[in-house]
Amino acid sequence: MGLVIDHARGSHLHTADGRSYVDFISGIAVSSLGHAHPEVVAAVQQQAAAHMHVMVYGEYIQKPQSRFAALLTEQLPKKLSRVYLVNSGTEANEGALKLAKKYTGRHEFLSFHHSYHGDTHGSLSVTGRDVYRKPYEPLLPGITFAEFNDDAALSFVSKSTAAVILEPIQGEGGIKPARQDWLQNLRKRCDETGTLLIFDEIQSGFGRIGSLFAFDHYGVQPDILTMAKAMGGGMPMGGFAASDEIFEVFKYDPPLNHVTTFGGHPVSAAAAHAALNVLIRDGWMERASVIEQTARELLQSDGIREVRGKGAMLGIQLHSQKQTQHTVESCLEKGIILGWTLHSDTLIRIAPPLTIDQTILEETLATISEEAESAAR
Repeated sequence: MGLVIDHARGSHLHTADGRSYVDFISGIAVSSLGHAHPEVVAAVQQQAAAHMHVMVYGEYIQKPQSRFAALLTEQLPKKLSRVYLVNSGTEANEGALKLAKKYTGRHEFLSFHHSYHGDTHGSLSVTGRDVYRKPYEPLLPGITFAEFNDDAALSFVSKSTAAVILEPIQGEGGIKPARQDWLQNLRKRCDETGTLLIFDEIQSGFGRIGSLFAFDHYGVQPDILTMAKAMGGGMPMGGFAASDEIFEVFKYDPPLNHVTTFGGHPVSAAAAHAALNVLIRDGWMERASVIEQTARELLQSDGIREVRGKGAMLGIQLHSQKQTQHTVESCLEKGIILGWTLHSDTLIRIAPPLTIDQTILEETLATISEEAESAAR
């Protein structure tokens, strides 16, 4: 977009030429507490003054890492009682794929069309978009793709499948929530075949849909959970969680199965701890349902075909690529930053900060609705 960012506060970005923009995508579902939350900023400053990088992750006991891991796992079910910290979402998925292969002794995976799990080699291998895969093939062997929300996908899960990996709500694939009964049946099929179930909650996690993670909403627990984006409160942070039993296989053959120099960086861990504490303490997750309700009430123009998604992870389906482009560009001129998904040229993604002021939220949604209707004429 060519915006030269000078500073960011709350739900707004401020550019070097003095303009102000409502960040209605939160840096792609990252800034759930808005920009420069004072407690997150203070945690970063204090930790940076104490120490930054001191050793490869796991060699030293570092309080920011252990405090954050303790707070996070307190919120998770027993089967997700251990977390390994990395730098990003794609790294979290890389670690999850390795862990699933090591634990099961299998090498086949089931993923889904239109999914997005990252751009590194392993994560790209299970990403269901040929436009990203083709330039880098051959990728990892043994990957099968099925249709998301299709009961026929269950037949692809066998005793040769190491894991099924999916987003409970497909993000880049068009903001498509999974059916609850389908997820429950998939969980059952994985149990029957000894297959691990990996939930990629990199976008949907940390309050984005109204619960800490989407699996809380669905009542279906994964064997491995991957997370990132809003996790670090604006700092780079990712992680994958599983049970003590599953993680045990990372301790041997070789002793260091998965290492990272900067994973769990103490400054990022301090920011993540502060952000999670604020999210839980101040009830910001509950705000997601208010954002969804407000969006569904105000996005009612003839130019809008559908609003889909959950909480503050929503997609606005329009009628044409031309209308979508005009709407996004017109909103940008009016100081609103929207997102297109990588999957569809007729879908606008909205993911405002959970902390956005209600008046600003309503004004922004009204403008989007007006511009979508105008562009449809």
